[in-house]
Amino acid sequence: MPTFTSRREFLRRLGLSSAALPFVLNLPSFGFAAEASAARRQRLIVMFSPNGVVPENFWPQGTGSEFVLKESTLPLEPFKNQSLFLHGISDKIRGDGDNHMRGIGCLLTGTELFPGNIQGGSDTPAGWSKGISIDQEIKNFLQANPQTRTRFGSLEFGVMVPDRADTWTRMSYAGPNKPLTPIDDPYQMFAKLYGRAKDEESLRSVLDDLQADFKKVEHVVSSEDRHLLEEHTTFVREMEQDLKANTPQNVGHAVPQLDPGVKEENDNIPRLSKLQTELLVSSFAADFARVATFQFTNSVGEAHMHWLDIKEGHHQLSHEPDTNIEAVEKLTRINQWYCEQLAYLAQRLADTPEPGGGGSLLDNTLIVWANELGKGNTHTMDNIPFVLVGGGLDFAMGRSLKFKKQPHNRLLLSLAHGFGHRIEKFGNPDYCGDGPLDQLT
Repeated sequence: MPTFTSRREFLRRLGLSSAALPFVLNLPSFGFAAEASAARRQRLIVMFSPNGVVPENFWPQGTGSEFVLKESTLPLEPFKNQSLFLHGISDKIRGDGDNHMRGIGCLLTGTELFPGNIQGGSDTPAGWSKGISIDQEIKNFLQANPQTRTRFGSLEFGVMVPDRADTWTRMSYAGPNKPLTPIDDPYQMFAKLYGRAKDEESLRSVLDDLQADFKKVEHVVSSEDRHLLEEHTTFVREMEQDLKANTPQNVGHAVPQLDPGVKEENDNIPRLSKLQTELLVSSFAADFARVATFQFTNSVGEAHMHWLDIKEGHHQLSHEPDTNIEAVEKLTRINQWYCEQLAYLAQRLADTPEPGGGGSLLDNTLIVWANELGKGNTHTMDNIPFVLVGGGLDFAMGRSLKFKKQPHNRLLLSLAHGFGHRIEKFGNPDYCGDGPLDQLT
């Protein structure tokens, strides 16, 4: 295999476009990738879905390694031995804002919201969070070390996150009063990752160049890397097909301009979810980032899941009483669908070999599935549904654990410690006194 001393030489000798560099830079076959791939690459994904769960249909039956999955989490059956259910983790952060606002705004920050003018429910109005979120804390820790530094550090993915910026729509924070906006347009995310495309035409040009570049690289890499390139080629081809499918046709009249904030892509949520999942997995395989968030809609999310034959909005259903059996059944199916997205993400990570190392991406990635509420119609912040999947932080998986109202700050500390970031406090220090959750290892 050839060895290259610099990126410039790499591009010159193989005659590649700069657009190909992000795809192939980290292939183990090339000498300059060897050092970066020597150490294990640990990764974190936080996936968010809203409006609480139906507890009796969500939490497993049994504890320890002897547990049975319920309806909402059945899609995780293939990953049961790689999953960890944490019942009894509570968001104890109080102060300004309603529970939906604090639920998402404090979920990853572990601290209060600033006073503000965003009114929610009957509670006092509030603003943004007062602290950095744990994903960004871990990102900064990794970026400070040349051995773990990546191109982006972290990536924030979204699916149908509203255009408006308020406390209900943001969960990641670069610092106090610094919310991060997730990217929920797959083509915008593709352009961020793989090119500087300003529109679909320039994106097509990038894709054409990539197809030719991959052919140039095939003969100088290992069979393992050829497999990765084949996956990249398939991904690019699918992106091309999606672009063609979404090219507006001449309908013979002016296309109406919708008011700002009005979305017409609700029924495309399953497709958007898949596209964003593929981009996320591809970005990890290329080592663009080792931390990501994946946010479905928002706190108080009102997705209408017509593909599940459910006409009511998600948030509307979540307020129905437990005696409404039909609503309970629909909410159970909604959370099962979100669990299917989690399982698909886990499967794609499991199917992708770790570049330059053993095992798969899932073996080196921890996915944390979370919610802003424990239960929708009570708005409780106790028993927040935290489900962990994957081997990234070497927690003891394949278990269902029950705690007694432990502050979720301790879980956030556990995530940091799993990366070797030995902080003693995170968020509100009042809820960090016992340190990380020692039962996870």
